Amino acid sequence: MFYFLISLILVLSFIFSMLGLGGAMVYNPIMVWFGYDFKEVVVPIGLLLNGLTAASAAWVYYRRKMIDFSVALPIVITSALGAPLGAYVTQLISTNWLLWLFSISVLFAGGRMILGTGSAEPEQIRGTHTQRAIWGAMLGFGIGIIAGLLGIGGGFLIVPLLMMMGYPTKTAAATSAFTVVFSSVTGFLGHLAVGHYNWKLMVFAAIAVIIGSQVGARIMHNNMRPRTLKIIFGTVLLFIAGKMIWSLL
Repeated sequence: MFYFLISLILVLSFIFSMLGLGGAMVYNPIMVWFGYDFKEVVVPIGLLLNGLTAASAAWVYYRRKMIDFSVALPIVITSALGAPLGAYVTQLISTNWLLWLFSISVLFAGGRMILGTGSAEPEQIRGTHTQRAIWGAMLGFGIGIIAGLLGIGGGFLIVPLLMMMGYPTKTAAATSAFTVVFSSVTGFLGHLAVGHYNWKLMVFAAIAVIIGSQVGARIMHNNMRPRTLKIIFGTVLLFIAGKMIWSLL
């Protein structure tokens, strides 16, 4: 069953790298279903895999000049401050509450993306560079706290919010991939500091996501239509949210 889990993570990293996400919102519930403890193992490894998936994809997007750094860098800076705070707070909240927060967050993101599949791609990004930097800084701190708290990189919120600011789908996904790396890594380090890890799962899963995300990022840049990305994103998220909520009832 261990290697079946690793194979699933490989396939999922392929999908989520195309969406500009780290994939922890799917990695995490799957690891829970395989019997791993949510606080001690799932959250920190989810953050690690999230960061590796996003970093591998972001490198491809950077080389193709798809990342908007005017909003990405403020998000990176403030999310790095918020993630360790979120990681610390996990010690103060029950596992059941964390799972409910996680499920509702994924449900919201999936519904938002499905509802936006019929909208046309924006022609102009809203605001000046300064305004986008301010919005990015405010967004980043909240995303960082969520990343450390729930073991996810926050890309499921960054992508739709950037699209609301007028970013095309592919630019939003590429920019999100870049920002997710940093909130994931700082959150992961926060968990390591309090002794949360499983080395065997960590190493094998890390290798799987690096391979899967490299392939997925290249396919997204060359072949994937924005509407198709939205449909895949929303459908996967709604399925996962439904499964998690059902198990909690």
